[in-house]
Amino acid sequence: MREGIDRIGIGMLGYAFMGKAHSNAFRKIGYLTWPPPLEPRLVAIAGRDEAAVAEAAERYGFERWTTDWQALVSDPEVGLLDNLGPNALHAAPTIAAAEAGKHVVCEKPLGRDADESFEIWSRVATTGVQHMCAFNYRFVPAVRLARELIDAGELGELRHFRGRYLQDWGDDPSLDTWRFHADEAGSGALGDLGAHVVDLARYLVGDIASVSALVKTFLPGREVDDAIEAAVEFEGGAVGTIEATRLALGRRNAFQWEINGQKASLAFDMERLNELQVFRADGDRARGFKTVLVSEADQPWWEFWWPPGHIIGWGETFVHEIHHLLSAIADDGDVAPVGATFEDGYRAAEVCDAIVRSGQTGSREQLSYRTI
Repeated sequence: MREGIDRIGIGMLGYAFMGKAHSNAFRKIGYLTWPPPLEPRLVAIAGRDEAAVAEAAERYGFERWTTDWQALVSDPEVGLLDNLGPNALHAAPTIAAAEAGKHVVCEKPLGRDADESFEIWSRVATTGVQHMCAFNYRFVPAVRLARELIDAGELGELRHFRGRYLQDWGDDPSLDTWRFHADEAGSGALGDLGAHVVDLARYLVGDIASVSALVKTFLPGREVDDAIEAAVEFEGGAVGTIEATRLALGRRNAFQWEINGQKASLAFDMERLNELQVFRADGDRARGFKTVLVSEADQPWWEFWWPPGHIIGWGETFVHEIHHLLSAIADDGDVAPVGATFEDGYRAAEVCDAIVRSGQTGSREQLSYRTI
């Protein structure tokens, strides 16, 4: 342990795609965000496949592994549970860890539906531990800069939001992962991709008041949705659209959004992660949108990285996210509003449930949010 820097033991549930991303972030925290708020110690990792989780422990640098998530909860050396398991395993381990006094971060969607998400939030909130729902796109520097411009009034009255998250990997009827089973995933493209769009809409524009939606499953026999389309109205008066699909051929990982305000507009494409498109009404309209390369030393999170113009990638969003949570733990600070709390995870789930209801009934659904 480095002198003067406290350590925190990490217990991780899940080892595949997100396990790799989060482990990479924890490893980088200790030397790139110098000095780190806390030094992560990779104590234990859990997963259902004994051979696979043992290999992951060796590869990522965890001291030990287990096939029983309850061992992470009972381990006195674990101070933070990082829950990256299938959606059906978000509730029980996260709640148990918090009630055992461990801080918790849980992948999105927080729960398989709003009821489960509300239970997770309400039970964890009573424990007093720090909690964060892992909506990592809040931690893209360009997205954070957009939030700062909006908060500063640079856009004026917000009028329109258009967000879409398009992938194509789901267009294969032979796929049979947990993501296509309703009991394990809860939903398909909606919870996997649409939840990200909902959270970014809430983060940048505000809470959603009503939705009118279409929910579609194209592949026969599939238990979950393949695509969703929704028109939304925000509590502040803006209107918008939300789209998510895993069947958009040619779109590998296209998360794109645009906001139009009274005085300016912003646009973002995650496949050009370091750029923010800005248009100001008081400028020369013939010039259109201006491309801002978000890599300056005084822009969000760039104190951790390279000289201006030396861009970063998708994996670095998790470094920012984990650093933010560790700072909140070390300083007894707030996860919100920069990070998503479990309340944010619950509210996103409430919007997703309304999209499902609207798709089933064909009616416009008004949102009502619970409190604790």
